Amino acid sequence: MDFNRIREKLNILADAAKYDVSCASSGSDRTNKNQGLGNASRMGICHSYTSDGRCISLLKILLTNHCIFDCAYCVTRKSNDVKRAAFKIQEVVDLTINFYRRNYIEGLFLSSGIFKSPDYTMERLVAVAKKLRLEENFNGYIHLKSIPGASDELMYEAGLYADRLSVNIEVPTISGLKLLAPDKKHEDFTKPMLKVKNEIVRYKSERKIIKNTPKYAPAGQSTQMIVGASGESDKDIMYSATYYYKTYQMRRVYYSGYVPVADDARLPAIGSQVPMLRENRLYQTDWLLRFYGFAVNEILNNDHPNLDIDVDPKLSWALRNLHLFPVDVNTAEKQLLARIPGIGMQSVEKIMKARKFRKLNWDHLKKIGVALNRAQYFMICDSRHWERRDLDAEKIKGMILQTSSGKFRNQYSTQLSLFN
Repeated sequence: MDFNRIREKLNILADAAKYDVSCASSGSDRTNKNQGLGNASRMGICHSYTSDGRCISLLKILLTNHCIFDCAYCVTRKSNDVKRAAFKIQEVVDLTINFYRRNYIEGLFLSSGIFKSPDYTMERLVAVAKKLRLEENFNGYIHLKSIPGASDELMYEAGLYADRLSVNIEVPTISGLKLLAPDKKHEDFTKPMLKVKNEIVRYKSERKIIKNTPKYAPAGQSTQMIVGASGESDKDIMYSATYYYKTYQMRRVYYSGYVPVADDARLPAIGSQVPMLRENRLYQTDWLLRFYGFAVNEILNNDHPNLDIDVDPKLSWALRNLHLFPVDVNTAEKQLLARIPGIGMQSVEKIMKARKFRKLNWDHLKKIGVALNRAQYFMICDSRHWERRDLDAEKIKGMILQTSSGKFRNQYSTQLSLFN
């Protein structure tokens, strides 16, 4: 083995993979068996931190950065003048095992440019996972990036060996896809999504009857959308995300601020700021839809097509709906408590339990963990003191901003220009 060449390939193909953010492993419970290697049981992967502070990582690479397509937003597009490389199947297997033995990684995230054809590429990705599972007895986390346009047969086989599958939709709208990736068809993305969804449902049903039925993609599937490349509004992005959650039962939709990599009139100019704050607001909105009971049209609609930059989407919604407040925390239903700015779902659960024993006042709420600098304007408790008084939305917003701080505060003025 030419170690210098392997190192060169690793540098090229690891760098090319850094733009893909959809590689968390939540939901997989593959356990070690038969004294094999690795264990993906209840751990998150992908250079993230667990609740106990541990940093966990995975080998995140492309099989190759050769590609037959010329998507404007992609650094590996065929017209881009970059150094190309490709791993052999066995090289990826050996790297994964050797990195794992040295405790560098706890899993593999494998994507690829498309060379020759979608099926040819997908077949090689599946071969890597199959070798790891069957020949190396590897039980660590494996995430395979499904190739748009791959056959149902290959998608089926991929789910037998991978913990999670994902097809990156990349551009949130069909019109944007036609503009930036004219060689690709929308159905090339949705067809493998539908196949994975149907197989997950089928295998879960069979496991209820036959307990030794193998698991199929136990961590589900995910997708990723690029933010800021094709001019979509936040409404366009979140309506698309909601569609994919409902239609294909996505475990996660990821949002990635566009990093300018090409000098193209269709794209933001090289040197333009990456919309990190906008990306953060989209994740906050996604959380509200998935865990707080909000409907997407409550937060984003024709009257409000873009998210506020200077305040989070939950606070923005509350300021537009002051007629629903104040909420009495000692009597309100759980769903309404969750809509108070400054109260997270853990605090909601604590309030629901604590108020069974006594009425709660400001001191109790502060100890529970409620962010009173925001919540005090939208709720009442066992106290005569109520902070909202006769303030309107703009005054409340100004008072909250005066007492708040965050890592994006210095970006407000520059980020606002993105929505003009």
